[in-house]
Amino acid sequence: MSPNPRSMAQRLAGRARDRARRGLHTAVHAGWQWVQRHGEITPHTPGRRRFAYLGEGACIGFPVGAIYGEPWISIGDHTLVGTHVTISAGFVPGLDLGPDVIVKIGSSCSLGRGTHIVGHQSIEIGNDVFTGPNVYITDQNHTYGDVAVPIGRQWPENNPVVIGDGCWIGTGAIILPGTRLGRNVAVAGGAVVRGEFPDHAVIGGVPAKVLRSYDAENGWQPPLRNSPLMSLDELAALSVDGLEGLQLLQDKLREEAG
Repeated sequence: MSPNPRSMAQRLAGRARDRARRGLHTAVHAGWQWVQRHGEITPHTPGRRRFAYLGEGACIGFPVGAIYGEPWISIGDHTLVGTHVTISAGFVPGLDLGPDVIVKIGSSCSLGRGTHIVGHQSIEIGNDVFTGPNVYITDQNHTYGDVAVPIGRQWPENNPVVIGDGCWIGTGAIILPGTRLGRNVAVAGGAVVRGEFPDHAVIGGVPAKVLRSYDAENGWQPPLRNSPLMSLDELAALSVDGLEGLQLLQDKLREEAG
């Protein structure tokens, strides 16, 4: 019995549609990768000229967030800024904010996707600072003292923010005006941080408080539950090895989990 010509034509048309859909899928994703790659802001693109400083090896991912006030923004060497990250100086674009840099981000930092850094007076982020996604850092707050005026119409207050070298700021944390973090401070995800915190501390909560701290005589208090998988020197060596080193680290983590 010969095949039905109509059903044969339908099968061929279906295969053609599948091939076209796969081809379109491949083209769309390849095109988006091209757009992302060529939309990045680096020291070798025209966008670098707008910044007070954009260091060698630095990269701002595309799509970018709301970035303005660039003449008052400095980003250090080899710092990676994720996609959809907002970095702003001043209320709106086009203002004259004076002679000094307002938002200064150090070298070898990594800012997670969707992070917001909103500066009006002074935000200083040290070297080797890492953030998770959707972190919010600002040096300005609204005031609410005049009960006869809507809060959004009252004059805001500025208070500088300093984040020390080597800090880690977890996903969704909020760093409020007047915060000063010491060196190598770990901020728990979702924390709301205001005030001064010492070097080598773990902080978390709303409002944030010190959960664990370190001193040379007693070590970590409360003591750490587990010893590290490897020394800092070993970890640094793995990071130089690229993907192979990361695979070794992944294998060690899997062994530790049992």
